[in-house]
Amino acid sequence: MDEKHFCEINNRRYLGNKYRLLPFISRTIAEHCSDINVFADLFAGTGAVSSAFSDKTLITNDILYSNYLCNYAWFGAQKADLQKVDNLLQNYNKWDVSQDNYMSENFGGTFFSHTDCAKIGAIRDDIETLFAQNKLNEREKSILITSLLYAMDRIAKTCGHYDAFRRGALFDIQLELRMPNVANNNNPQNKCYNQDINELASKIKADIVYLDPPYNSRQYCDAYHLLENVARWNKPKVFGVARKMNRGELKSAYCTRKAPDAFMRLIESINARYILLSYNNMAKKGNDRSNARISDESIINILSAKGELQIFEESYKPFTTGKSDIANHTERLFLCKCF
Repeated sequence: MDEKHFCEINNRRYLGNKYRLLPFISRTIAEHCSDINVFADLFAGTGAVSSAFSDKTLITNDILYSNYLCNYAWFGAQKADLQKVDNLLQNYNKWDVSQDNYMSENFGGTFFSHTDCAKIGAIRDDIETLFAQNKLNEREKSILITSLLYAMDRIAKTCGHYDAFRRGALFDIQLELRMPNVANNNNPQNKCYNQDINELASKIKADIVYLDPPYNSRQYCDAYHLLENVARWNKPKVFGVARKMNRGELKSAYCTRKAPDAFMRLIESINARYILLSYNNMAKKGNDRSNARISDESIINILSAKGELQIFEESYKPFTTGKSDIANHTERLFLCKCF
């Protein structure tokens, strides 16, 4: 089958995505950690890092429901009828939707054309109807929504986030849903969560906990509000130029001045033999919104109180939404072997 029929886990534009750092992360764990059977990725985002450890028992978590659905699609233990899902996706691609709905009325002509918005809304309504009629299980629903979110991201007239759309952009690419290249034999012990990490951490146990918190003040719920809206499908009122919904409950303490205290409480609550933290060396190199919320001194002090600490570093140019080009930018891995 043509590879263009599928979408892969890394086919999304996402702030802080670590896909290109997987060799660095995998090598560090292989060389310095032993007997890793349970891998917990608690700021999982799109699941890129978890995908490198699919041979382990995976525990994923993200505060955004849109990311939870994608993680459940990629890593969920529930079996899915993949042929049924693929047939639905191919059928959706043939739809010609002319009737207005929540998406076209609120987002037509912004990030997407009016026509594509109508199609997105109609597809999302159908997925919800099929699930309510017990014609889809939870994982099948998650795979369908994942396909839709990836398809939206592929054509959105934006820089890879949804804080703003490109005015006057030509809507030259139409929505096309592709089958997520998921496995149907995932580890039956895999667990996917959609919780505040500081509330979840003490309830799980893993050999290694990987942490990739937000580094700066830019909230992910602001950058991905539209995908979150489509994932949740509560059809809330939206406002402002970017047509954002109320996102108060999705704000992360790790993007605020509370980050050091939240991080300390998180580390104290973790039950694991190893903690691996990704955190770049942005410190105070950029503007205030871009600068790190947790200082190196705080990170080192907090992790050193938990166990034996090693720090590894590699040059890295991250995906951002702006035009900044910070010199000597590196990603660091703080590896704590817990007492």
